[in-house]
Amino acid sequence: MTGSARLREIYEGHYAAEGSDAALYGGWRELCGQGKADHVAELAGRLAQPPRTIAEVGCGDGVLLTLLARRGVGERRHGFEISERAVEIAARRPEVERAERFDGATLPVGDGAYDLGILSHVLEHVPEPLAVLREVARACRAVVVEVPLEDNRSASRPAAEAGRREIGHLHRFSRAEVHGLVAQAGLRIEAELSDPLPRAVHLYFADTAAARAKAMTKAAVRRSLFRAAPRLAERTFTVHYACLCVPTGVRDET
Repeated sequence: MTGSARLREIYEGHYAAEGSDAALYGGWRELCGQGKADHVAELAGRLAQPPRTIAEVGCGDGVLLTLLARRGVGERRHGFEISERAVEIAARRPEVERAERFDGATLPVGDGAYDLGILSHVLEHVPEPLAVLREVARACRAVVVEVPLEDNRSASRPAAEAGRREIGHLHRFSRAEVHGLVAQAGLRIEAELSDPLPRAVHLYFADTAAARAKAMTKAAVRRSLFRAAPRLAERTFTVHYACLCVPTGVRDET
């Protein structure tokens, strides 16, 4: 089975949940999407002109595009996704003008078709992240990339390794590795941000009083370290990192 086929198999399963499981995981995607949308909105605001046309590659069920619409980001929002089931869900969202299944490698659009491309928590899942980034950069005049920075002590634990494999993570990125990918794709970073997971994320699957207490303590400790020493925090536990990328040689006047 090819890497793209395996990835598609994983995500078809994720979006096939029914009943209470569908509600549980749908709520999880909505919660995580809030932070992602905040990051995209903040970085998109650094462009000289607000993006009118947006393409999210690896859009899942379209929740991020919906949340961007609620924040007034973009006028036309298109999503591309390898999971057929996810595309069906995204296509039903009124905020998503177009949702289309693609092969995970080639976007069915011309060069520079969109003002802004979004790769939010995608590159850690794909076998060839550089190829995907280059393809999105071909189709979009600017790109927001977000990944979890998992090249750290906490994410090196065997239990964490197993958890990443279960959700399809193929790469453990550091900030420097993301910078390298961006440069190899012919892009440069115009703006960047990082963010530890909020308390609500830690609490979401905590279903006992003890688990909730542990989650709240973990969130508080991590947030405190991040505020005091953000780069040390990156080397200690996973934070989310996002950057706005533009073609090398193009200076966006903010």
